[in-house]
Amino acid sequence: MYRRLKSARYLLVFTLPVLVYVSFTNTGWLTFAPMMEAFVLIPLVELFLKPDPTNHEESEEPSLLSNKLYDMLVYLIVPIQWFFLIFFFNVITESHLTFLDQLGRWSAMGLMCGVLGINVAHELGHRNTWYEQLMSKALLLTSLYMHFFIEHNRGHHRYVSTPEDPASSRRGELLYAFWLRSCAMSYLSAWRLEREKLKKMGLSAIHWRNEMLWYQLIQLGLVFAVGALYGWTVMLFFLAAATMGFLLLETVNYIEHYGLRRKETSPGRYERVLPAHSWNSDHTMGRLMLFELSRHSDHHFLASRKYQILRHLDSSPQMPTGYPGMMLMALIPPLWFRVMHKRLERFQSANV
Repeated sequence: MYRRLKSARYLLVFTLPVLVYVSFTNTGWLTFAPMMEAFVLIPLVELFLKPDPTNHEESEEPSLLSNKLYDMLVYLIVPIQWFFLIFFFNVITESHLTFLDQLGRWSAMGLMCGVLGINVAHELGHRNTWYEQLMSKALLLTSLYMHFFIEHNRGHHRYVSTPEDPASSRRGELLYAFWLRSCAMSYLSAWRLEREKLKKMGLSAIHWRNEMLWYQLIQLGLVFAVGALYGWTVMLFFLAAATMGFLLLETVNYIEHYGLRRKETSPGRYERVLPAHSWNSDHTMGRLMLFELSRHSDHHFLASRKYQILRHLDSSPQMPTGYPGMMLMALIPPLWFRVMHKRLERFQSANV
């Protein structure tokens, strides 16, 4: 019973699809209910709740890993995400909607793409079974960001917190400049990584086994299918929701490694990835809503760890609040630099 109750706390994630349903079936301010939960309610609650650095006992890990409820929760996201995407296609251009209503519903779908779609795709993409990786790609498709599967696993985790990683933000870099750099360079990096893999196999980059070629065909096929079945206006709203989804991802990338750098041990080679190379947040609401993504230091220290056994590590730098609040702060560069540069300097001076 205790094991089930412990996994049940992650049901908090499902408040988002409930509120998206409210958005899709109402007009006026209710269409913005998901945004208000994510970027008003949760940041306010986390201002008053202290972070919880408590870890499970190491002896508990086998029990946590054998409890299939944790897996079922993330698997369930796949049909939910696709249900709401198709629901979105059918409700975004209803004749009685004002532009503000459409804006609210678009933002709700964008949150679904970023918070559920890409985040759970990230969790499943680190699993080693073919069906979990397939589910990861199916979720990334809803944000038209399938190259993330290649670049994140084979690029970001190898080069994180080095100048060679486009998804690691630099000290003093504006979030908006980072969006452009990370989106463009991560996409190009995925092509390069796939080309290098095929070269090792003795194959040409233009080969049917090039996953990047398949991803482009699948994504373009989905976009044009939406246009053909629902109209070009719905297609444009879909593109806008997908864009919001991957920009939420890139904003998370920005806050997760801001200003942190691994030491170069020799030209092109770096020290191993340590907890000190990722910002960590133990704020409970953000942790539960994102399947422990904010315990990011342990994730990079050992990427194969499933979300339910991620730990707080004392040697990692700590964010002043949870992910939603950090994302809002990043949108205001002077505030972000003022808060984070002081924290960064304190952490670096304490770890010389």
